[in-house]
Amino acid sequence: MLPRTLFSDEHDAFRASVQSFITKEIAPYHAQWEKDGVVSRDVWAKAGEMGLLCCSVPAEYGGPDAGFLYSVVVMEELARAGFTGPFFHLHSEIVAPYILHYATEDAKQKWLPRMVDGSAIGAIAMSEPEAGSDLQSIRTSAREDGDDFILDGQKVFISNGQLADVIIVAAQTKPGSGAEGITLFLVDATTSGFERGRPLEKIGLKAQDTSELFFNGVRVPRSHVLGNPGDGFAQLMTELAQERLMQGIRAVAAAEAVLAWTIEYTTQRQAFGRPVSEFQNTRFKLAEVATSNAVLRNFVDRCIELHLESRLDAIDAAMCKLAATDALVENVDKCLQLFGGWGYMLEYPIARAYIDARQAKLAGGSTEIMKHLISRSLLAVSR
Repeated sequence: MLPRTLFSDEHDAFRASVQSFITKEIAPYHAQWEKDGVVSRDVWAKAGEMGLLCCSVPAEYGGPDAGFLYSVVVMEELARAGFTGPFFHLHSEIVAPYILHYATEDAKQKWLPRMVDGSAIGAIAMSEPEAGSDLQSIRTSAREDGDDFILDGQKVFISNGQLADVIIVAAQTKPGSGAEGITLFLVDATTSGFERGRPLEKIGLKAQDTSELFFNGVRVPRSHVLGNPGDGFAQLMTELAQERLMQGIRAVAAAEAVLAWTIEYTTQRQAFGRPVSEFQNTRFKLAEVATSNAVLRNFVDRCIELHLESRLDAIDAAMCKLAATDALVENVDKCLQLFGGWGYMLEYPIARAYIDARQAKLAGGSTEIMKHLISRSLLAVSR
């Protein structure tokens, strides 16, 4: 395998502390969280205390000011461990950047320090029952009322929805104007008119709370508008590149973990008087998965490098997500087959990984949306 060159000794030391945190604060409780459909708020506070949240947030807002690579370490280690419950990455590298880049100074001072220490949990609400990837069709609306906006609508598939204290909500401020009317708002979950629906039952990601959210006359002060009214679509398009890169990062780390589990299992498992790993089919399948993972690892790491240099464009990010998430689903299926019947048992991490992997092809824009974006760019160049 080609050596990775992204990380310093300091990152390696941080990785060890993240692994220790997962072993102590997540592993013993994750099975119960899967039954509950939500993680404990305690793990968020402990993660904040350990410096695992909002690694990119500057010191002036209470953050570690450590940079995106430290968040990459957290994402990778959670994916490798197979624990999907605490959606730290959404909070730290999707919600927090929107606030950092677009919110007023008052809003930054109000929310970022609390997000860093884990006392406030963040979510982002874009999808609706009738509008998923088609953001221009959202029906949630916001009308001006003096110095405030009045927010009405419904959101669905919202990660961290049951726990969130602050939610970025995409709403239409100019009905009928499509992208030009989309505005992003910061909503305090204690505001009158905001309601959470029940946790949604999913086929995977059982410990990660996903909810419907309802906004019935929610009053949002102008100071909690991100940027200016109508800026929302451009802001979303700018930030989605990082979100899609993150999907690629998590997918490759998960695929590498699955391969490691499979090598260990097939080496120990006996069939017809010898280890399963000695059969040619097993060896060939392991070789296929290892090669796929190695190719994707180098592509994803290159995308991370470009992102750190502010040179990762939307198309490269889409390719990263498309390639990595498709490969994850394919490779975990190949590996599960080598476990035989035990691969179908939830007591084995491979079974949970198989179930959880499917979501990666939907989150951050579906596989079909990625193909649309990539093909459109190719055809535009050819004209």
